[in-house]
Amino acid sequence: MPRSRSKPAPERLRAERAGRRAETLAALYLRLKCFSILSRRLKTPVGEIDIVARRGALLVFAEVKHRKSIDAAAFEAVNTARIAKAAQWFLATRPEFSGLDCRFDVIVLAKGRWPHHLENAFSLS
Repeated sequence: MPRSRSKPAPERLRAERAGRRAETLAALYLRLKCFSILSRRLKTPVGEIDIVARRGALLVFAEVKHRKSIDAAAFEAVNTARIAKAAQWFLATRPEFSGLDCRFDVIVLAKGRWPHHLENAFSLS
């Protein structure tokens, strides 16, 4: 017999809302840096990419983390393999972006702090 789906716990809902707000703030932050946001919460068969942005010949795949504080643990929580696979899928299905330089960034947000933007946080190699 299948399990019934119960409503998520209030803490989970708060975390989901905080994550969505963080992604919105990160997208605004990238726009202030003259990036065009191509996609948010891009779901692929192999994973999700929080933000895909472009500035000129640069394509950025950004992972957004919302934490109580900005520390090394926030950056260590990034699943680089999942993001890399999703980015490869994105590039394979969108040949118009194949000639662009790609970069993987991590943006960490904490309440009352400026976003911490780690550019080129990891590579495909």
